[in-house]
Formats: sequence, C-alpha cells, structure tokens
Amino acid sequence: MLPLILVAAAATLCFCLVFLALSGPAGGRAQGRRLQAVRARHATSADAQQLRRAVAARSDTALDSWVARLLPRPDALRQRLGRTGRSWTLGQYGIASGVLAVAAMLLLRLEGVPMLIALLLGLAIGLGVPHQLVSFLIARRVTRFTAKFPDAIELLVRGLRSGLPISETLGVVGTEVPDPVGEEFRAVADRIKIGRTMDAALQETAERLGTPEFQFFCITLAIQRETGGNMAETLSNLADVLRKRAQMKLKIRALSSESKASAYIVGALPFIVFALIWMVSSDYLAGFFKETRLMIAGSVGIIWMSIGGFIMARMVRFEI
Repeated sequence: MLPLILVAAAATLCFCLVFLALSGPAGGRAQGRRLQAVRARHATSADAQQLRRAVAARSDTALDSWVARLLPRPDALRQRLGRTGRSWTLGQYGIASGVLAVAAMLLLRLEGVPMLIALLLGLAIGLGVPHQLVSFLIARRVTRFTAKFPDAIELLVRGLRSGLPISETLGVVGTEVPDPVGEEFRAVADRIKIGRTMDAALQETAERLGTPEFQFFCITLAIQRETGGNMAETLSNLADVLRKRAQMKLKIRALSSESKASAYIVGALPFIVFALIWMVSSDYLAGFFKETRLMIAGSVGIIWMSIGGFIMARMVRFEI
C-alpha cells in the first residue's frame, strides 16, 4: 500500500508543478495588480456589479448552478469560459470534465493499472485537459485580438481626426475591423447606445478580455478625458507602443524557442518510450506497478523530472 501512496503522491506533485509552470508568471500578476490599482477609480459602481451578478445567476440553468456549488470559484471559471469567445456554460464544462475523467480511469483500469493510480490519473486528466483546452482557446483569441488591436486604434485615430465623436468611431471600428476586435468594439458601442457610460462599457470589456493592451487603452482614455489634450495624438502614441511591445514579444519568443523545444523533447521522451514499450510488452514494465523498489525509483524520477521541467519553464518565461 505504501508504494502505491508514493506513486500517487509523485503523480500529484508532478501535476501540481506542471500546473504552476504553465500558469501566469509572477510579473504578470504584479502587472495586473498595478493596472487594477490605476483603474480602480474608473471602475463601475457596486450596484452595477451586483446587477451583473444577478443577471448572470438568473441566466444559469439547474446544471450550471449545481456545478457552481461544487467549484470554489465559479465566477472565475465563468469569466474564463467567456474569454474563449464560445457560448460554453459551467454545466457543459463540468459534464466534459466528468466524462473525460471517468473515461480515462476506465481505460487505465482496462490496461491493468492499479485502482488508486487510475483514479488519480483520471482526475488529473479530467481536470487538466479541459483547463488546458480553455487556456489554449483564450491564448489564441487574445493573440488574434492583440495582433489587430493597433490597427483598430489607428482607425479610431483617423475617425477622431476627421471630426467624428468617439462613440460613433467605436461603432465604425466594430464594423470595419475583423473579429475578435470588431466583436468587442461592437459590444462596447451597443452598451453605450443603451445608456451605459463609456467608462463602464470599456471596463466591462476589459474585464472580459483580461489583456494589458486593452487595459492600457481604457486607462489612456480615462486619463485623457480628465486631463484634456489631443486624444488622437495620445491614441496614436499608444498604437505605436503596442506595436513595439508585440515586436519585443516576438523577438523573445524567437530567442527562447530552441530552449523550449529542447525542454519539450527531453521531458516527453521518457513518457513516450514508456508508453510505446507498454503497448508492445506490458509485462516488461509491470514491475513499476508491483515491485516496491521500482515504484519508489519511478516516483523519485517523476519528482525530479517535474522539478527540472518547472525550473526550465520559469527560466524561458519573460514578461514584457
């Protein structure tokens, strides 16, 4: 029983280290806190926030409410699902996670994996794969938004210089610029048309996107309206800064791509070889699930590989 517990603890530690390595860097969280402090005075009122929560709770189905009671932070997960640009609900996410966890556990049991290990691996797959899929969709949408966002600001600048009001220019940007930038600007324009203030409409989109670029845009507009000056020139400078920031990110990605590829290959090779040998001759590797010495050695190897992968992931991660 003790070796099974050791293997289970090693697998859990591996999963936790991988999750921490793939999560956002401390610099990103510090930047988010600074941006939150700057735009706190421009945030919406408490009554508006309570109204949004009430509307969201009313639109939830019974399945969504049941899944929300099981989760520690359902609002954060609901916000993550909204950032993907898909109409996924908490109930659909919970069903997908449960089905994936049960299917993985049953498949591992059919392959002869002990029940405790199969249960832990099934839970890890059921929780990890949907989370990574949502993160991938969010990152892809944010990348597309960031790539087109400077063009949207330039179009906004041209509209302001031609004499159009900023509220009407936002609608023009939503019509002319491709999604997801156009989609978000159309949402901002629609909120302004139904009576929301521009600060509140932009703030709601900023919370939905969660990107520093759009938060810079909101803060720039809010400060410019308070201090005065040429808004078109200010937004033109912001577009230039965002383009240079994107160029710096691409340069860092190119410089660190070799190290990342090496880390992926070295980290995945033992597991790939283990899976291939298991498919060819499972009896040859059955000792890792039965013999105490092999189980301890495998657990120690997984722990050290996880620590190495965690360190390499942090070394090649930079914040601009």
